Amino acid sequence: MQTPDYKTETANCVLIGRLLSRVTDKWTVLVVRVLGRGPHRFNALRREVGEISQKVLASTLRDLEENGFVSRTVTPVNPPQVEYALTDLGREFLVPIRGLAEWVLQNAARIDEARSNFALRGGAEE
Repeated sequence: MQTPDYKTETANCVLIGRLLSRVTDKWTVLVVRVLGRGPHRFNALRREVGEISQKVLASTLRDLEENGFVSRTVTPVNPPQVEYALTDLGREFLVPIRGLAEWVLQNAARIDEARSNFALRGGAEE
C-alpha cells in the first residue's frame, strides 16, 4: 500500500479551494447556465438571470472573462453593442454546472424537508 503524499494533497486542496471560490458563487453558476443557451447582450442576460443587480452582473461577467470562461464582443455601432458568450473553457465548465443544477432540481423537496425537520428540532443543539 502506498503512503499518501500529504504535501501534494495539501497543495491540491489549496488550488481546488482557490479556484472553486472564484467560480462557484450563486451568480456565476446562474450566468454560466444562461450563457449555455447562447450569447446574450447584457440586459437580456440580466432579465434571464433574475434578481441580479447591474453592478453584480457586471462584476460577475468581468470575473468570468478574467478567468477565461466568457468572451466579450463589442460591435462598433452607435451605441456600441456588447455581447457575452461562453468560451471553450466556459462550455466545458457548463457540464458540471448543468449536472449540479439538475441535482438541485431533483433534490429540492428533500432538502426543503430536511430544513423543515431541522427547524422543528430547534436547530443545532450544542
